This record gives sequence, C-alpha cells and structure tokens, in this order.
Amino acid sequence: MTDRIRDFLRANPADGPRLVVDLDVVERNYHAFAHALPDTRVFYAVKANPAPEILNLLAGLGSSFDCASVVEIEQALATGAGADRVSFGNTIKKERDIARAFDYGVRLFAVDCEAEVEKIARAAPGSRVFCRILCDGAGADWPLSKKFGCAPEMAPQVLEHAQRLGLVAHGVSFHVGSQQGNVQAWDSALAIAADIFREMAERGIVLSMVNMGGGFPAKYLRAMPGVPAYGDAIFESLRQHFGNQLPETIIEPGRGMVGDAGMIEAEVVLVSKKAANDEIRWVYLDIGKFHGLAETMDEAIRYPIRTERDGDARAPCVLAGPTCDSVDVLYEKTPYDLPVSLSIGDKVLIEACGAYTTTYSTIGFNGFPPLASVVI
Repeated sequence: MTDRIRDFLRANPADGPRLVVDLDVVERNYHAFAHALPDTRVFYAVKANPAPEILNLLAGLGSSFDCASVVEIEQALATGAGADRVSFGNTIKKERDIARAFDYGVRLFAVDCEAEVEKIARAAPGSRVFCRILCDGAGADWPLSKKFGCAPEMAPQVLEHAQRLGLVAHGVSFHVGSQQGNVQAWDSALAIAADIFREMAERGIVLSMVNMGGGFPAKYLRAMPGVPAYGDAIFESLRQHFGNQLPETIIEPGRGMVGDAGMIEAEVVLVSKKAANDEIRWVYLDIGKFHGLAETMDEAIRYPIRTERDGDARAPCVLAGPTCDSVDVLYEKTPYDLPVSLSIGDKVLIEACGAYTTTYSTIGFNGFPPLASVVI
C-alpha cells in the first residue's frame, strides 16, 4: 500500500467496498517497461482497467493501446491518442465493429483464422493484420485456453490468405499466459514466430512485427521477477531467434501496468463457523466474485490481504463474498491465515487489485452496486 493510498483512505472514509488506484505507481510501471524494452512499443491492454485517468496518463507518456472492442477504441481515442496508436487485438469481432474501427482510422487488426481475415478484407480494406498463434501458457497463474489463436503451422496459410485479399500480412502475435512467472516463457514462442517469418519469406511475403502480448505479473503473494529480468530474457531470445534482423516488436501489459497500483478497501460483514467444533472460521466480506474479485475463481489469483489487527494471533479461515450465490467463495481450498480477533465491521485491505476488478464487477447482482473506483 502506498502512502498516498493510505492517506486517502484515512481522509475519506466510505461505506462499501472501493478500489483506490495510485497513478504514481502506474507511471513508474510504464517507465519500467519502456526502459526494459526500449525498442519495443507499449500497447496498454485497456481491458485491465479503462479508467479515464489511467488512459490519459499513459497516452501522455507515449503509450499505445490494445483494445478488445469499439468502446475500448473510443476510450483510447478520447485521450487524444491517434488511431495509429490503437490495435484492435480481439480475434473475435463483428464485421460492423471492424468497419466502425476502420472509420475511426484503426488499421491494425488481430486474426487467427481465414474467416476473420475475410471480414477485415471486406470492412477494413488494406489494413495490417497479425496472426495470433496458440501458446501453452506453462508457468502462468492464469493460463489462457485455446479460445484465442491458431496452431502455428496454420498461421502462414492465414497470413497468405490475408495478403491475397489485399490486406498487409504484418506479423505474428502470442500470449504466454497471465501472471507469467517464468522469464523464459517467451523464448519458445519467439522461436516459433521466427520460423513463421522464415516460411512467409519463402512464400514471398515479408513480415514486420511480433506482438509479444502480455503476461507480465503484478505483485501478489508469490514472489515474481522484476520487469528488467523479463526485458533481458526477451531481448536475448529475440537476438537468438532473429539474429541481426530484429522485427518491430510490441508488448501488451495490462496486469503488470496497473495491478499493483490499486487496493480495495472492504469490510467484514460476518464471522462464523459451520459447526461448534470447526477449526476453520468463515469470514464474509462485502465484496466477492461478482463485485470485482472474479479472478479468485479456482483460487488462481491470491491477493495479499491486510487488516487492522495484523499484530494479533492468526488462524486459517475461508473467505467468501456477500451474495446469495454458492460460488461466491474466494478462498476455501487453501484458507487464508487472518487474525483470530477479526470482527464484524473491521476493514480489510486487499492489495494489488488495480487490474481486472472494476471491469469484472457486475452491474447489480443481488442489488449490490458495481465496485466503486477512485484514482488519485
């Protein structure tokens, strides 16, 4: 927790959970990425946290934007950033949304199959496309499924089809999985990308760009390498697989940009046991899976938690949310050690919540309002 967040919470008490984001941390993270990979363009993943204050700050620092929808494109353009700083990175797009993005001036689109290529050829003629390939995500706390990307051996066919339809076959993209703890995770993907570059050259098509995606971690409970370690490992892999002919590169940090910039202040609603001899307490908070903490699903993301009683004796407890849905349990398989003295009405601070919290919050499930957000 930063001093600025601590001071804000003390000076501004509130009823109900709220996310507080410190822009100074966001700025520091941006400079860390820009310094670690100085020849790589940063495309902030807007989906992580689209707060206007964050987008405006990043635009002013020179960031570009990875967008998953027309609304996100509009949010990025509202900062004053030009459309040349926007990538429509979702591989699943309605043709009318492609046309809308094209009207806004966007000329960079993600694809992973021929059908998507054909939509872009019709709705955004002459645009640049990059083909996303599948990546196993080993080493990530939140591995990605096969929903996005195609088998690497299919990518040349997709890109050649794009070139044939009048688009520009621009490059290859991949994602090594969210909250990736292995700095070497990009190596095998870059090796595959280099192979695709060579095969396309043999087909008479010169690719220009590798989109290395996101995956850069926030600071949760488990220790993670710093941004410089990722930068060094990625640059070494680029040199190894591409030699002196380095491609244009971009990264799409989201969680790594804003995750550790935010903290949620929540409140204990109830502390109880399920049986008289039960050693495990249930601690119910006024925030749960449906109001910003969706990434606790399968306990994939384990947030650091502080309380007002952290100096007291501790014991394991199950953490759950306030709704009438039985899946609204945050941590049960691996209970959290929290102070035995924790009581109804106590404040709980959930750290590293700047990413994927407000955007995962429901509009009004069970009548609870969306997660409030303050950017300082």
